[in-house]
Amino acid sequence: MSAGARSELHTDREIRQQPAMWRQVAADVAGRRQELDEFLRPWLERPGARIVLTGAGTSAYAGEVVAAHLSARTGRRVEAVATTDLVADPRHELLPDVPTLLVSFARSGQSPESLAATQLADQVLTEVGHLVLTCNPDGQLAADHGGRPGSLVLLMPEGSNDQSFAMTSSFTSMTLATLLAFGVAQPDHVEPLAAAAEDLLAREAEVEALAALAPGRVVYLGSGALHGLARESALKLLELTAGRVVAWSESSLGFRHGPKAVLTPATLAVVYLSNDPYTRRYDLDIVTELVGNLGPERVVAVDAADGAAPAPGSGRVVGLRGTATLPDPVWGLAGVLVAQLVGQASSLALGLVPDNPFPTGEVNRVVQGVTIHPLD
Repeated sequence: MSAGARSELHTDREIRQQPAMWRQVAADVAGRRQELDEFLRPWLERPGARIVLTGAGTSAYAGEVVAAHLSARTGRRVEAVATTDLVADPRHELLPDVPTLLVSFARSGQSPESLAATQLADQVLTEVGHLVLTCNPDGQLAADHGGRPGSLVLLMPEGSNDQSFAMTSSFTSMTLATLLAFGVAQPDHVEPLAAAAEDLLAREAEVEALAALAPGRVVYLGSGALHGLARESALKLLELTAGRVVAWSESSLGFRHGPKAVLTPATLAVVYLSNDPYTRRYDLDIVTELVGNLGPERVVAVDAADGAAPAPGSGRVVGLRGTATLPDPVWGLAGVLVAQLVGQASSLALGLVPDNPFPTGEVNRVVQGVTIHPLD
């Protein structure tokens, strides 16, 4: 597909619009700073309160990227629980007598589990608040919680409600908004983040060259917040190639404990390197090991350390320039563009249309076929 034709794709446009979306997210959060602080303060001042980050698929991974750093920042119990788990087993995923702030991530705000999760929280919990992050002002989730006491709806910028099958700018916008709302990301982090993504997009050929290796399998690894990013990265490839490229994710340390069996000589391995000096050692260890298994051409380190090679003989390096001082869940939002670009390029190489890799409807943009059963 020519560059001109590719630019007509929703997927391509939505990948490229992310730096602009992030700048607008920062402006929107700043404009609602007082309202957010007043809403969050009672929850953050209660030592026994629980914060649950919830969503399905990519939206669930937003919570995984955020959770640990949010817990460290707030000193509160913060857990990422997918709506798919919460809805299936609400009596165990929700703790009735524990005051809970439910933070819901939803691109469309229309999926059955997103709606049911908030309803079940109201039913099961003695005390609950709702912070809803959504990209669709016309979605049912926004309608249910807009103006409702105990709820606050934080809308993402216009255009973030991705029309492509796969979530790209919706994922990074909702994640960044949460990091800013709770103070994990600072306002002065946003411009270096956006600039790094723009620089990466200008060098997209080096990223898309990874898809040209025609890997039959791709493994994404990362530690801490970057493990959640690895899970989202693998899902992006699986979605955009309609499952024709096998994608796997794991933590850097966890990969040796069985999942390493997924490796074949044609596998591509991508490791997100943490900015935390201690954690980074474990990421570099698995990079070195994978280079020995696969060779340097099939191992990629995505690194915020200004593009400097992390170690001799460490394989390919994709650097996110200017992000070496940013927390992992923040710089990782630029890093995930690597997976988005690889996913799109792999989809096109297979003759698929990234906007709709499932034209016969086996998998849908907004999930279908879910029956929500009443909780007695």
